[in-house]
Amino acid sequence: MTSMIRTYSELIKLTTFERRYEYLRLSNVIGDSTFGYDRYLNQHLYRSKVWRRARDYAINRDNACDLGFPGHDIFDRIVIHHMNPLTIEQIQDGSKDIIDPEFLICTSQDTHLAIHYGRALRSSFVLAERRPNDTIPWRRE
Repeated sequence: MTSMIRTYSELIKLTTFERRYEYLRLSNVIGDSTFGYDRYLNQHLYRSKVWRRARDYAINRDNACDLGFPGHDIFDRIVIHHMNPLTIEQIQDGSKDIIDPEFLICTSQDTHLAIHYGRALRSSFVLAERRPNDTIPWRRE
């Protein structure tokens, strides 16, 4: 299997949420080792000022929307997904790719898990048209 470098520039050209999800989907097996005993490396990264700046930039750029898709606002915890899986070497060497916004995207926790483990997307819902008092059923229009 050849690895593909995923980029934000390509992602935003995709016109549906589902196509963006498919572009990013990895379908790893639960329990696959990522950092194992070296997990402290990525935790050190995620606590750094440089990471927080990159994270804030991605959130603002994507308007806190899942996969940067308008109308899919994230109201819970925002996960910044590395479109291309990180390696231990990238973190050890301080690769600029790990904080480059071209390789980062906002996701909800559910979407992030779906990208990694192929879970069904909860975010592929149809937005209902809102009407006055639609959240107060005892009131009539």
